[in-house]
Amino acid sequence: MTYSTLHAAAYLHHIELESSNPARLAKFYGDAMQMQVEKHGDVFVCHGPQRRLIVSKGQDKKLALGAFACRDAEALEGLRGRAAKEGLNPQDAPSLLMDKAFAVIDPDGNRILFGLAKKDPEGLKGLKGPTQHLTLATHDPEAIEAFYAGKLGFAVSDRVRKPNGEVATIFTRSNHEHHTLACFRSDRVGVDHHSYEAGEWNVIRDWCDHLATLDIQLMWGPGRHGPGNNLFIFIVDPDGNWIEISAELEIIHDRPVKEWPHAERTLNLWGKGILRS
Repeated sequence: MTYSTLHAAAYLHHIELESSNPARLAKFYGDAMQMQVEKHGDVFVCHGPQRRLIVSKGQDKKLALGAFACRDAEALEGLRGRAAKEGLNPQDAPSLLMDKAFAVIDPDGNRILFGLAKKDPEGLKGLKGPTQHLTLATHDPEAIEAFYAGKLGFAVSDRVRKPNGEVATIFTRSNHEHHTLACFRSDRVGVDHHSYEAGEWNVIRDWCDHLATLDIQLMWGPGRHGPGNNLFIFIVDPDGNWIEISAELEIIHDRPVKEWPHAERTLNLWGKGILRS
């Protein structure tokens, strides 16, 4: 059997963001994203219902890592074996939030973990919004696709192309959700945004009402993406990281890869789109 992230039913478990002011950033996520914040040594760990985030000291708007949880130990070991066979040099990666984790480094230098989810704290309360996807900014989407799809077995759902044929955006998945990792062609390298899945339109409404009580304004949306067909809103954290709250993301079982034009309407069927390149 050829193991892949699809076989492992991997899902985005958490990300770690660097910040020049970790306490401030962690407090923002605690308030805005209804997460319980605890300090563990030099880092802050934020937990909400099925959502997790780590904040560490460093450079603003820098992704320290993205972490995917696998279905079980057998699938995790199979994926590690594939990573080794593909020459990705998987390394043991002790984690506060996962067991038996290993790390690989993608072509842009992003550190990506795969492991088994540890049990979340009990009694977490808040609106629905599990951690759902990570979107990277990159100079080279084709290299990102070759790494995640070609070497780790993510499946490509959709691509967005410019009129000259150049790839602008790639959406890949590690389970039946339309995308768990995507990338935009950009003039920088790192994280474009990360997303939480509210599930239903009315829950996005409730998130908007909650954010309004904190005087946190939407920077984009409400709208509907073309690829994935999901509803969305975006906000920005104090460091400038983009946060998406999404709903009704397409579930894929079997269909060909779709190609989309690089246009505002692809990014937002309802109105203004934010083109990255």
